[in-house]
Amino acid sequence: MAGPLDGMLVVSLEQAVAAPFCTSRLADAGARVIKVERPEGDFARNYDRLAKGLSSYFVWLNRGKQSIALDLKQADDLAVLKAMLTKADIFVENLAPGAVARLGLGVHVLESLNPPLIQCHISGYGDHGPHRDRKAYDLLIQAESGLASITGTPEEPARVGISVCDIGTGMYAQAAILEALIERRSTGRGAVIDVAMFDAMADWMAVPLLQAEGAGKNPPRMGLRHPSIAPYGVFTCADGRGVLISIQNEREWRSFCATVIGDAELATDPRFNDPYRRIENRAVMDELIAAAFAAGLHETMIERLDAAGIAYAMVNTPLELAEHPHLRRIDVATDSGAVAVPAPPARRRGSLQSFRAVPAIDADGAAIRREFG
Repeated sequence: MAGPLDGMLVVSLEQAVAAPFCTSRLADAGARVIKVERPEGDFARNYDRLAKGLSSYFVWLNRGKQSIALDLKQADDLAVLKAMLTKADIFVENLAPGAVARLGLGVHVLESLNPPLIQCHISGYGDHGPHRDRKAYDLLIQAESGLASITGTPEEPARVGISVCDIGTGMYAQAAILEALIERRSTGRGAVIDVAMFDAMADWMAVPLLQAEGAGKNPPRMGLRHPSIAPYGVFTCADGRGVLISIQNEREWRSFCATVIGDAELATDPRFNDPYRRIENRAVMDELIAAAFAAGLHETMIERLDAAGIAYAMVNTPLELAEHPHLRRIDVATDSGAVAVPAPPARRRGSLQSFRAVPAIDADGAAIRREFG
């Protein structure tokens, strides 16, 4: 079945995560995506060997693409890239700052070469500012943006356990490209889009930034607790399983005390009878809740939470996610066999989506050279 971007040609000079995330989602939507790799391949191919002998990162981020390996220091290979860009609808790149311009393919060159072209340049810090030439990777941006400082335990900061800066940047890039495509329908003009990893995380950091400026101090690291809502945290049951609970309003607090804790009077205790007092007296309140959970098996506590209408979650591991009843998967073909990956979250009712294979290095190189050489 043709997708909404069927007929679109995307050329992506990409590596690692941010740009490949963006272009993989364009490929899912039906675009033809030509992935330009170094002769040795995208270094994300070597991050691990855990997906049927292939990199889990690469399998996840590169389905549905064609691969051509080009040595862009060689005139013939550079000419192939330039010929592709002449016909492309979209160009995505996340090389080191200035690398594309040094190839003779800067923004203005591409604008004159292909005026309707939508260019998307992904970088660490953007095209201006004192850090514009810095190398930037996901964990570095987690630290620089302040994200790591609010993640972890009171004792030390921590990395968010996935490449959240790369992924967020790729999502912003995809959205901006789709907006530019819509605009091009009426204007016929292309666009130049810059997406910086730091900007992506600064946007996501808006709430802790505003809270810190308003309070005159940084928000504390809370582990699996919420800095602004209580009770909101993990409590361990008699069988050792942790249950994460969340109380959002006074109705839920009263129901929680009566049905889950078994102490309706706790809801009106002056120490806990409004959200601010629960935050101020969190330590005492959490001790009382922890004692109630420690006296019951997790199945018993979940039954009570369901009866009380309280939101909760189990603190699952990746292997427990693999068995989760709500996990949807798709099979993606690779040279080593099909790999089952999580399905894209957005579904169109009444339509079926197909997903193309993950390419080997230069799998389509010969054909693409014939087409554009």
